[in-house]
Amino acid sequence: MSEPDLGMIVALTVPFLGTVLGSSFVFFLKRAMGELVQKALLGFAAGVMIAASVWSLLIPAIENAEAQGVTGWIPASIGFLLGIGLLLAIDHFLPHQHLDDPQPEGMPCRMKKPTMLIFAVALHNLPEGMAVGVVLAGFLTGEASIALAGVISLAVGIAIQNVPEGAIISMPLVSCGLTRKKAFLYGVASGAVEPLGAALMVACIGFMTPALPYILAFAAGAMMYVVVEELIPETQTGKHTNVGAVALALGFVLMMILDVALG
Repeated sequence: MSEPDLGMIVALTVPFLGTVLGSSFVFFLKRAMGELVQKALLGFAAGVMIAASVWSLLIPAIENAEAQGVTGWIPASIGFLLGIGLLLAIDHFLPHQHLDDPQPEGMPCRMKKPTMLIFAVALHNLPEGMAVGVVLAGFLTGEASIALAGVISLAVGIAIQNVPEGAIISMPLVSCGLTRKKAFLYGVASGAVEPLGAALMVACIGFMTPALPYILAFAAGAMMYVVVEELIPETQTGKHTNVGAVALALGFVLMMILDVALG
């Protein structure tokens, strides 16, 4: 199997399989996860995404821009802010509801709560898929600063944090009245946007090379918005807030090791 083919398979399937595995926990766990466990898992996911934004996206964006003869921080800054802005707009308009929030957000609609919960998780997963896809696209264009190992490390890191994420979304759906089978399928559906986001980035490969620094930073900004807007606030409410902070550090270190050691 050629390296491009391997990169495509890993980027499009591994993160999604992490969500599938996590969603399958609904068949084995009899009750929803406790607050302490949820905060630990959310903090871990936040740490992975922060590290991925820096080592897998922003640093390559700066290096790629400098290789093109451009001041590195300029496209990195522009792309990062555009990523934040797009997720801010989507968050404002897309109907969705977070697990611990009794009120839905976004445009008013008549969707049921399980569907709103799935939309919230899909909003979270989209930038993760885009991040893996843009790194894959950079590798496929032959960009020297992005190796196959970098694609694999990012995909594996996202998959690791998708496992607890899948469990966190599927378990509460049972308490919303869904059967365990439907809760599993809803959890899987929430992760389907990741390979779609990755495929979208790869489809743009024709103009990817000159715009790569901007797109890498864009994906970093989108991921960082999710971390700051959703993950960290959920770890810092109620009890056990320190657990979320410790888990964030562990997730950050793990993703950093994966990226530096493999990338």
